[in-house]
Parts: sequence; structure tokens; C-alpha cells
Amino acid sequence: MISQPSPATADADRQGLQRWALGISYNGQGYEGWQSQPSGRTLQDQLEAALAQFAAEPVATVCAGRTDAGVHGLMQVVHFDTGLQREAFSWVRGTNSFLPPDIAVQWAQPVPAEFHSRASATARRYAYVLLESPVRPSVDAGRVGWVFRPLDSEAMQAAANVLLGEHDFTSFRASGCQARSPVKTMRRIAISRRGAYWRFEFEANAFLHHMIRNIMGCLLVVGQGLQPPEWMPEVLAARSRDAAAPTFSPDGLYFLGPVYDPSWGLPSQTPAYHWLP
Repeated sequence: MISQPSPATADADRQGLQRWALGISYNGQGYEGWQSQPSGRTLQDQLEAALAQFAAEPVATVCAGRTDAGVHGLMQVVHFDTGLQREAFSWVRGTNSFLPPDIAVQWAQPVPAEFHSRASATARRYAYVLLESPVRPSVDAGRVGWVFRPLDSEAMQAAANVLLGEHDFTSFRASGCQARSPVKTMRRIAISRRGAYWRFEFEANAFLHHMIRNIMGCLLVVGQGLQPPEWMPEVLAARSRDAAAPTFSPDGLYFLGPVYDPSWGLPSQTPAYHWLP
């Protein structure tokens, strides 16, 4: 769901404040998702606590897209306003010195006050990494999803192609989703394989809560031969969560980051992109 910039941050530069954008990577295994919670065990809580220690003042951030518990991020983007004068490399190294080892600021860049990490994004990208093996994951536990039955690539891609374009994705929407509309535009779904590992890439203008994990559940039902590819149009047309497969594990889901107009001059990748299978 895309929200509009708040009045409090609309004219940051006129108040003597500088708006900064940060690219954040994280392993989501040990956290209760992105959004701040009373427990403090969220990624936003950890980041804002580290920024506050570095800046010696409270820092409130706005993210490009909230991720659920257990979901990882290769390039979450946040913005915040501050009167503190620091070089970009200082925001990176200084903040990282106060962050736990499974969260890191990858880059920092000053941006105009008109930039908004969520509202300025034209699309969002995710990848799901899946292990196909008779044996469960071990060294990559929590970082990949897992199936033990063989998968049919052509059948899954045929089912995925049904979802391309603008559709009502109610069948793939969590009951607690707060998005104003279930209508989204899926721009790309690409399925590839390297050895025992599958990679599913998704790009859309926006995603509903649990949308990718619910789509993954359906794709794997098709891939394992439990339903034909022709089942996917029926699920989509039903506009009912009951028509789709169960929500799949969050373990292999990675937020690759938002897509911005090149005029903002922000990075589109982090080094972790070259590590992910």
C-alpha cells in the first residue's frame, strides 16, 4: 500500500533539515518483521535505535515496504530528516557500529525533501529462493524455502504468466491486509533454477500482505502436479482467499527493494544481490 508524505515532512529543507535516504540489508530470521512493535524486536526498532545513538537525537524513519517476520531484505530503503551535518560514509559506518551483525546500512545519500521512500517508488521487487531436495535445509535453514517433491518449471511458469498485468488479487490477500485496493499490476514473474535451488522473482507496482507467499503456495501446488496450470485462472477469478493454497513459508522470501525513477540517483542494488542464488 502506498501512502502519501506527511505534512510534517513535506518541507524538510525549509526547516533547516536535510532528508537522507538509506539502503538497508538484513536477515529477518530473528525479528518480528519491519514495523515497530512494543517488544522492540523489529527491524525498524533496531535501525532507529542505532540512528538515535549515532545522531544523539531521536530519528524517525519511513520505509519503502514493510516486511513480515522471517522475511529478509537486500535493499530496504528508508528516509528521515535531520539537522545533523554528516558525510554519507559517516551515516553508513556510524550507524552500523550500533546495529546488530544481521542488519547493515549499505549506502546513504542526501535527497530532496520531495523524495519519499514509499510514495516515490514506482515498483517493488522480491525474490523467493527455494530448495528442492529430499532432505530439509541445514546450513541455509531460515534462508530458503523447501519442497521435497520434484517441480515442473514449465507448468509453474505457465501458471505464473496468468498473474501478469493488472488484476484483483483478493485470492492472494491476507485477511488482515490494510491495502485500500486489492487491484495491483504484476509486471514480472521469472522462474529459474541453479542446481537444487529455484529462484522466483516478482515485480509489481505494489504487493498485498502475504501476496507473494500465497502465490508461492499456488505455484508449488502446480509445480508438484497437484493442480494443472489451468487452475491458476480459477483461483484468480474466485477473488476468495479460500480458493488458493495455504500461505507458504517466509524463510526464502527476500525484499530486493523498491524501483525509483533514475532522476533520484539512488542505487538499484547492493552487494548481496550477487550472493543470493
